Amino acid sequence: MTNRLFDASVAPAAVPEAEAGGPWAYLWWLARIRPWPLVLAAVLGALWMVPLALIPLVLGRAIDEAGQDTGQAGIYLWSLLALGLGVLQALAGAGLIQAAVGAEAHALSVTHRVLMRQVVRLGATLRGKARSGDVAASATADVESIGNAFEVVGRTIGAVVAAVVVAVALTLTSPVLGLAVLIGVPAAVLGIGPLLRPLQERDEAQREQMGIATSQAGDIVAGLRILRGIGGEAGFAERFRRTSQQVRRAGESAGRMEAWLQAAGVFLPGLVTVGIVWLGARLALNGTITAGELVAFYGASAFLTLPVSTATEAAETLSLAKVAAGRICNLLRLAPDTVRPAHPTALPAGALALADSDTGITAAAGRLTVVTVPADRMGELADRLTRPGAGGGPSAVRLGGVPLDRVDPEELATRLLRSGPADILFSGTVREELTAGSARSREALDRALFAADAADVVDGLPGGLDAWLDEGGRALSGGQRQRLVLARALFAAPDLLMLEDPTASVDAHTEARIVDRVATLRAGRTTVVLTDSPLWRAAADHVVRLDAEPAPGGTDRPAGVPS
Repeated sequence: MTNRLFDASVAPAAVPEAEAGGPWAYLWWLARIRPWPLVLAAVLGALWMVPLALIPLVLGRAIDEAGQDTGQAGIYLWSLLALGLGVLQALAGAGLIQAAVGAEAHALSVTHRVLMRQVVRLGATLRGKARSGDVAASATADVESIGNAFEVVGRTIGAVVAAVVVAVALTLTSPVLGLAVLIGVPAAVLGIGPLLRPLQERDEAQREQMGIATSQAGDIVAGLRILRGIGGEAGFAERFRRTSQQVRRAGESAGRMEAWLQAAGVFLPGLVTVGIVWLGARLALNGTITAGELVAFYGASAFLTLPVSTATEAAETLSLAKVAAGRICNLLRLAPDTVRPAHPTALPAGALALADSDTGITAAAGRLTVVTVPADRMGELADRLTRPGAGGGPSAVRLGGVPLDRVDPEELATRLLRSGPADILFSGTVREELTAGSARSREALDRALFAADAADVVDGLPGGLDAWLDEGGRALSGGQRQRLVLARALFAAPDLLMLEDPTASVDAHTEARIVDRVATLRAGRTTVVLTDSPLWRAAADHVVRLDAEPAPGGTDRPAGVPS
């Protein structure tokens, strides 16, 4: 199970549900579901760091052997031991890199997958629950911060083990110096602690500003053509400039605190080294320790700066990871508007009828129904008819005779498709964009393109179906994008297709062709079109007109008037 869990061919659903109760709970969950890379990195980290700590002690012993004039055997023995420690360190270092990268890749992969699963789970409701910039920043900067924390674990554990080994070895040689190490090193590490909280707060502030700036940049890019049309480029550019300056100031504030943290990581262990060398020199002058032991103490004390600097790096990295994990937990705790009922009811097979007792809308199974509704209420009505709990009583909207809130969301997603102006084109080839990995035939795709009058759009692109689309289809006109989106919806061939003003961006001649072809292609399947177009009304099997009229209690509700 462990090997398959992170295989690239396994669907994201194979990853267990993440623990989103808090940042530390999430990081511990990541470590617990696949601990072996971290365990291996910790073992190799110790094997890499301990030889580095022992080499000064071995060299000091070799110096003492040379001073005793007892022959060359002792010198050769200690020299070979130093060489062996060097070889062990080199091999362990090579393995540590691979294990650390493996632990980092695990954290990156799993966090990306749980985020993607949550985004898919929230669907269209995500836009109203979180800023797009926060989602983008979590998928990039936050995930990277968590990966960095997993990468540093092995080296940190190795540094702790090595520091303990050095302290024990020095204590056996000189209890006074050993006690100085046992007190000085933890004191140096603890001295860094007061800087972590301010760093974390400033990182959080910078992360918040980055999310705002990313959201604004996305909005500007998405609406660039409109901004140019109304002359609003300069105003939005100035707004983004102010936001980017806030991001810069927040980054500078976090950078200053990080610089203080790095300085403390050099200064505090330096003080410990100076103190130990001074004390060792006094003991050597008094004859308490030998010259070789003094060299060993100096080398060991100089080595101790490495564990302290590693601990400083780990503290900083974990601080950033905590902020990142907290942001990711905020996204994971968002609940979709549609939840699976305790006892879902299966939909009947084939075409599905749609009925809303509150609005009076009825759409017979296998027929084309056109609903005329004011443009400002079209999205609200589409939400009501396709999303459980979006409005009305719990059983007001029925699909195939089944209350919408009693349908399993997964079955609903496969049987009912809503397509409207909020739909976008993603980056990729035209074929990938239109088929979304479906195994339906090329003939089915050709029929969908013909019905949406989009065959000429594809033929006009270099490479046809293999042409590359930029995100959002920016290189296409509004009408071309709308026709490709419609072709994608038609190719999916759902049992009930709801279209929101699907021909708003095309001319009348193109609209007439699309209306006629869609009616032919969708014959026998239920299609509901929300529009005020007379061409769609003329082709409909059934038309429902909705006019705003006051409902009891002073609120407005649409009233259905079939014709």
